[in-house]
Amino acid sequence: MFKHQEIDKKWQKHWEFNKVFKTQDKSLKKFYALDMFPYPSAAGLHLGHPLGYTATDIISRLKRLQGYDVLHPMGWDAFGLPAEQYAIKTGNHPADFTAKNIENFRRQIKAFGFSYDWEKEIDTTDPAFYYHTQWIFKLLYKQNLAEIRETDVNWCQDLGTVLANEEIVQDENGNLVSERGGFPVTNKKMKQWVLKITNYADKLLEGLKDVDFPDSLKLLQEKWIGKSKGWEVKFFLEDQEDYIEVYTTRIETIFGVSFVAISTNHQLSSKLASQNPEIQKFIDQNFSTSNKLQTNKKTGIFTNLYLTHPILKTKIPVFISNYVLNNYGTGAIMGVPAHDSRDLDFAQVMDLKVVKVIDDQNLLINSDKYNGLTILQAREKIFLDLSTQNLINQKTSYKIKDWVFSRQRYWGEPFPVYFDENDNIFLEEKIVELPYMDKIKPNGDGQSPLASNKKWLTFSKDGQKYRRETNTMPQWAGSSWYYLAYILKNSDGSYLNLDSPQALERFKKWLPVDLYIGGQEHAVGHLIYSRFWHKVLYEAGIVNTHEPFFKIVNQGMLLGSDGSKMSKSKGNVINPDEILELYGADALRLFLMFMSPLTDVKNWKNSGIKSMYQWLERVYRVITTSYQYDAKLLKNITFEQTYHKFIAETTQSIEDLKFNVAISKLMVYINFLSKQSVLPDKKYLTSFIIIFSTFAPHLAEELLEKLDENDLFNQKWPEFDKKKTIDLDYNLPISINGKTRTVINLKNKTTEEEIIKIAKNNPALSKYLENAEIIKTIYVAKKMLNFITKEKK
Repeated sequence: MFKHQEIDKKWQKHWEFNKVFKTQDKSLKKFYALDMFPYPSAAGLHLGHPLGYTATDIISRLKRLQGYDVLHPMGWDAFGLPAEQYAIKTGNHPADFTAKNIENFRRQIKAFGFSYDWEKEIDTTDPAFYYHTQWIFKLLYKQNLAEIRETDVNWCQDLGTVLANEEIVQDENGNLVSERGGFPVTNKKMKQWVLKITNYADKLLEGLKDVDFPDSLKLLQEKWIGKSKGWEVKFFLEDQEDYIEVYTTRIETIFGVSFVAISTNHQLSSKLASQNPEIQKFIDQNFSTSNKLQTNKKTGIFTNLYLTHPILKTKIPVFISNYVLNNYGTGAIMGVPAHDSRDLDFAQVMDLKVVKVIDDQNLLINSDKYNGLTILQAREKIFLDLSTQNLINQKTSYKIKDWVFSRQRYWGEPFPVYFDENDNIFLEEKIVELPYMDKIKPNGDGQSPLASNKKWLTFSKDGQKYRRETNTMPQWAGSSWYYLAYILKNSDGSYLNLDSPQALERFKKWLPVDLYIGGQEHAVGHLIYSRFWHKVLYEAGIVNTHEPFFKIVNQGMLLGSDGSKMSKSKGNVINPDEILELYGADALRLFLMFMSPLTDVKNWKNSGIKSMYQWLERVYRVITTSYQYDAKLLKNITFEQTYHKFIAETTQSIEDLKFNVAISKLMVYINFLSKQSVLPDKKYLTSFIIIFSTFAPHLAEELLEKLDENDLFNQKWPEFDKKKTIDLDYNLPISINGKTRTVINLKNKTTEEEIIKIAKNNPALSKYLENAEIIKTIYVAKKMLNFITKEKK
């Protein structure tokens, strides 16, 4: 019986005292394992966190034992709206409770025995960290990739700030609301700092070819960037010289147009809204700035305007609709209900006609002189015909839009920017620290709380008055480069400068990140923004790789035992502290990895963690058995094959992130050991313990100590002989007329002729063959042998 509480604390203390996880620079081989660093909430760690953290820890431990230098760090994404809202709600200052929350998170994470190098720990709210965030912003500004621009934004009056598309959800009525608090979100034009991520749209797409990301993640990014090649077509307003340019990727369907729809942000929508209160009301309720939040409920309002079809010269009604994006194409589309599901939904709501113009053979119909043409032929002919009238242009369009980078919040990185009395922009050379303020609630006038800090806001320099930028950066600012901060962090807590020669040497050593594990929900936020920043840094000669991350794995969600998402309201949240106290870190680590493949959705089961604890007790009993050793058994084929296959197969399973498969093989090997009293060598135990240690490091250390062996970090990953992993014999089913009658054991080298002879002479088959004639023999190598017979006359 082992006491997990004592063992866990004992070995965690040993690891920390001896700094065994400290990042080394000894080997030419490196491995950088990265977790998506958490926001340190007051609620503490939930079980979804260690699901991914355990996976990276297993790989990190494997790589260390294989002789790699490993960088496996942890830090805190501590700025942002959640902390600010909690501060306003509770009356506490975010700086104070953030420090307490980090302390609690750190305690909880250490209790799992994760092999993090805590000297690399980072905190985005630390001025020593965000000095470099500000440095990168200044680089973006100098590269003409950051500017102040009046733009349409998602404004939340209750939160007093602009929100990113990723911070907005739809309520049950289809209205756009803030993800935090569920407050109404409206469209508003504001002057904001904007980063020109659209300049990198093609490079972001190209880079996806060079990385090992899940196909689903790549697809999300491709759709978010939304590159398409199409045409802009002029539809003139009836009896006017003005026109609307629509964007389409399917010009061949132009004869099926039954309406034109424009976005709520379109220039014409704004003009009409100023003249019609009903249109203004519709726009307020249905603004569409996001290419992510597209409502399933298509609706619109008729503008009382008609356009002239560029070929048919018929009247086409114009609608303002909630499903048309202003930032994609021209913000206007030609509605073809017969050949676009979104257009069809809208047409059915508005009772508009549906005209089919392409038949089942992909030939044009109901399309005047173009009838019978293929799609490609029609595209070419229609383009040429409209070109002669100056009604069409070819265009490449993108759904991605520039990144609105300002937030009217207190709890964020200050901009390293100040203005003179004529609004000229200057960059601050030194760090701009966030001042401590008691009152941090936005006053609703569209300005950050920093605007009320007059002492901080203005200053004089060389007889000139200046004012600081009062907006702060979004939470994504720190997370867009934090993986580099770990590399820059020194043991004394300082950071190398990003543009220093020493930094470049470290980047050459560690980049790109070899394995990055986290949720797919960050696909079109953090994972695009960090790729954008990295490419800017690469072009500036700061980093040495085009991409920050080579391999990304999205772990599956952990659900409650009832199959629903864990939440306080449902009462199905599992507190890791309680599980660790009852069953220990090793049992929880093993169970999280054993439930199902890493990327699958999982259901928590209390019975499962209990069973895993019982298995650990069995491991303890089996390994601490008083075995005798006999070197003669090293010549025993069964022993040697079992041993070498175990090492080969578990190693491969772990490297392939098939942790549940690896654990199954650990269980099979323990069953094998439990049946032995004599082993060929002590390595039969120590090799198991070393592999087992990646999942259950505390018990593994304890078992090594009991065997009088060195601790884990003076061990090496066990090697295997590939020749000894090959099965020397196998079982072959023998059938008569398709029905299996016996199974024979054969050596690998046995020939087909020999096999047939052995089978015919097998006593179990004699009664089936003595009065039968074999008319056909079917042999599939190592799979089956079948004799087709008929009765002898």
